[in-house]
Amino acid sequence: MMGMKTRTTGMPSIMKGSSVGSENEWELRPSGMLVQKRNPDSENRPPPPTIRVRVKYRSVYHEINISSQATFGELKKMLSGPTGLHHEDQKLLYKDKERENKTFLDITGVKDKSKIVLIEDPISQEKRYLEMRKNAKVEKAAKTISDISLEVDRLARQVSALESVVSKGGKVVEKDVINLTELLMNQLLQLDGIVAEGDIKLQRKNQVRKVQKCVETLDVLKIKNSMPTNNGNHTPKDQSPPARPHQDYMYSNEQASSPVQQHQDRHSFGNSPVQSKQQHQSRHSTSGSVVITTQWETFDSTPAPLLDHFSSPTTTSSTHAAAAQSQISWDLL
Repeated sequence: MMGMKTRTTGMPSIMKGSSVGSENEWELRPSGMLVQKRNPDSENRPPPPTIRVRVKYRSVYHEINISSQATFGELKKMLSGPTGLHHEDQKLLYKDKERENKTFLDITGVKDKSKIVLIEDPISQEKRYLEMRKNAKVEKAAKTISDISLEVDRLARQVSALESVVSKGGKVVEKDVINLTELLMNQLLQLDGIVAEGDIKLQRKNQVRKVQKCVETLDVLKIKNSMPTNNGNHTPKDQSPPARPHQDYMYSNEQASSPVQQHQDRHSFGNSPVQSKQQHQSRHSTSGSVVITTQWETFDSTPAPLLDHFSSPTTTSSTHAAAAQSQISWDLL
């Protein structure tokens, strides 16, 4: 009780200046909140009277029975049925002044058989249509994302099943991997076509990440599935190394002698230089004295051991023929 007296002395100055009867209308709750005192007799009070107002819409009058303590917003909702207008598209004029939805009828002076004019508000109607379209798009996007999420979950379970098979060393059908990838990409295209904001946008982003993760997993599975297994002796890696030395060995047996033979043909004094000179002598044996003298000088310039080493019946016959021709040429001169 002491606390209540203390709080009573601390009341606003407005309440201090009120009469004794008004002080009895306030009470302090145990929580410390000051509220208006409840009167048990108020429950037995009669309800507010009902009035009949005449509402004119275009050229038609509508009589509406409504409580005198109702608001203009409640009256608009009651007029939606007979007029066919949405309560947000209505304007109520009383005494040539627009009334707000939260304004009470009795406060503005509306009485029984009062006249109220109803007009249509095109701006409010346009705003409501835009809001309806926006809400419809949001609902459609939410439903689409919900359907896509169910499909993505189903495809993700199939991807997990294929991944478990490959991880155990098994093989999967490549066509199944390709089909799953195409289905996931179709879902990704549908998600890209959704324009949303707020929570719907966040849901779309999460589904896109989930689809991308599944596609990446399928790409890895495709690579692992194409790799040869290590079971058995029929892997191409075990067969390819023996084939290469065999080929190199065949190449060495076939090609190794040819450079040596070419080197010997180039740098040996066995047959090729002498044979070339012999062919040169046989071709130009009757050409004249100048050619014969040049040939003799060429043979004289060669070392004696080489002439002895490369002497042959063919060389001897060619020298005799050259000597006979030289004698003839000298006689002619």
